[in-house]
Amino acid sequence: MSIWSIRAGKPAGAVQHALSIGYRLIDTAKLYDNEGDVSRAVRESSVPRSDIFVTTKLWNSDHGYDKAIKAFHHGLETLQLDYIDLYLIHWPVEGLRRETWRALETVLEEGKCRAIGVSNYTIPHLQDLLDTARIVPAVNQVEFSPFLYQKELLEFCRDQRIQLEAYSPLTRGKKLSNEIIRTIAAKYAKTAAQIMIRWALQHELVVIPKSSHPDRIWENADIFDFSISEEDMVTLDGLNENFRVSWNPTGIH
Repeated sequence: MSIWSIRAGKPAGAVQHALSIGYRLIDTAKLYDNEGDVSRAVRESSVPRSDIFVTTKLWNSDHGYDKAIKAFHHGLETLQLDYIDLYLIHWPVEGLRRETWRALETVLEEGKCRAIGVSNYTIPHLQDLLDTARIVPAVNQVEFSPFLYQKELLEFCRDQRIQLEAYSPLTRGKKLSNEIIRTIAAKYAKTAAQIMIRWALQHELVVIPKSSHPDRIWENADIFDFSISEEDMVTLDGLNENFRVSWNPTGIH
């Protein structure tokens, strides 16, 4: 579950509700300014800490070896946790990516972080990183939906054993009224959102939809009692139009 843009006291309640109904992955970032809310929700939850997977991210102003290490420890302090499950480079800042990745390798080896990865990395960004990395990123978190079906990136990450993770899988609601999506949803007696999440899961992505509404949090999780047919998956794949609702990292060198 992503808690991007959930503010004004809502993050803790949304996270607590999500954990109570079975969510276990919580995705935050320094940029979101709600790491403290995540901390409170996790600490107050009846779910054991060992069962909760917390992701946070390094922001652009903290790139560089020394700054990245300092930012990681500041994030750990803000979260008030003994460790972070996954720490990501939020954005492929030009000129500093390699030394920043070296810093993440260091914090991983220190034992306060269980996995490290990247976000918004294209194939060229990953190739540049892999040229010098000692540790392959565990995750690449990118925008991904039937309308932004990044097939080549998905295949590259599979070949490199990097798990692709999808943010904005519901296009921030902008494509939920698409006629093809709605027709397929009616066929399975599911909602358009459930079809889009299930499509991503069947492509073996980790999916982190965002909502602060209890009914939608539940709806987004109610996708394990059906499978989309191969024929319908092909139809959904064909919806790709390189449609983005967030940043476009393709121009960063």
